[in-house]
Amino acid sequence: MKKKNKNYVMEQVQKKKVKFIRLWFTDILGSLKSFAITSSEFETALEDGMGFDGSSIEGFARIHESDMIAMPDPQTFQIIPWRPKEEHAVARMFCDVLQPDGKPYDGCPRWALKRNLEEAKKMGYDFYVGPELEYFYFKSAECPEGLDMGGYFDLTPLDVASDLRRETVLTLENIGIQVEYSHHEVAPSQHEIDLRYCEALKMADNAMTYRLVVKEVAMQHGVYASFMPKPIYGENGSGMHVHQSLFKGDKNAFFKKNGEYYLSDLAKHYIAGILNHIPSMTSILNQWVNSYKRLVPGYEAPVYISWAKKNRSALVRVPEYKPGKEKSTRIELRSPDPACNPYLAFSVMLAAGLDGIKNKTSLLDPVEEDIYEMNYHERENKGINTLPSNLWEAIKRTEESDLVRKALGDHIYEKFIDNKKIEWDNYRTRVSNYELEKYLPIL
Repeated sequence: MKKKNKNYVMEQVQKKKVKFIRLWFTDILGSLKSFAITSSEFETALEDGMGFDGSSIEGFARIHESDMIAMPDPQTFQIIPWRPKEEHAVARMFCDVLQPDGKPYDGCPRWALKRNLEEAKKMGYDFYVGPELEYFYFKSAECPEGLDMGGYFDLTPLDVASDLRRETVLTLENIGIQVEYSHHEVAPSQHEIDLRYCEALKMADNAMTYRLVVKEVAMQHGVYASFMPKPIYGENGSGMHVHQSLFKGDKNAFFKKNGEYYLSDLAKHYIAGILNHIPSMTSILNQWVNSYKRLVPGYEAPVYISWAKKNRSALVRVPEYKPGKEKSTRIELRSPDPACNPYLAFSVMLAAGLDGIKNKTSLLDPVEEDIYEMNYHERENKGINTLPSNLWEAIKRTEESDLVRKALGDHIYEKFIDNKKIEWDNYRTRVSNYELEKYLPIL
């Protein structure tokens, strides 16, 4: 792929008749933010960045320190395919958020991920990820009424959303994002498009773009796409299984030809680090009140802290090794959901794995039995603990974690926890339809 620099980007703006450039960045919750500049301002933006008011962005600056700089990353330049192409074309670029003096801003999630990637680089490793983001198509945003009653891998006539997925895949590829495959998921009107693995910073940018493209294509067809983790009671929720590996140069550091399960000792320490820190990371990987409606037994979402090769009830799975495919050796973390902030999620995953490597954390034996079928004593005898059961429990575990604080930085860590406490309090004090239906007639 052509290396993009400032000169290349300027040439493309002129060649493609780009009139508007949207500068994208995210707040601490992973919401995509944007403002547009015209092509006449573009050269200045590439050199000096563009100033904006950060005081209204979630988790950013306070009123008296609100001036921020959005510095576009030339590597992320892409023409937006759903906007006009022939005249007044529109492009997008992801930005790093800087302070007015040009230093990285501690509240920028992209900067948090960059810091953790640099930590891995100091140890000699590059971090690669491949997320599987699931989502639902609904007839509107007001009610979770699906488009079909299809199931896993179903095709027409049940899977009426095939054309929506097809157009989404073509749009993603048009914007430079490689797709591995797409299919109908387990729940009615639930779908999945898997992105081809790449370096974690690029993938975080890709994941943000993916969520927007899925929604944009759906909107153009008069339907609503949702990444809400658990929108329908009694059906599977949407997850974001994250495949991950460390590379040293072009060699997969997780692979060992004669190793048990073809895993290197480094890979085992990495898994142990993930399992050791997963309770304190869960509020980052599953950041919404609704996330914990998905994390319950019986709906293919992992609840129990364990690892395995084939067991999909385990939290971490090691996909089967195929001879000659050493670079594909990886682990799959199954608890995150697609509504998390990918920059922060990848940051804490990497930090936990690296901690396991640094401390040579021992890995317990894999659990291949169906953990959902075990009783409490059987799980206890095997040393299988559970994830936090709600957002409040998850927040309290995060507050105890020096690793998560270091991975996110003090600013993001504190702002994130403050925000989640407010969300939990709003949820805790709200009277739900369930309570009205169950209690009002009898109490």
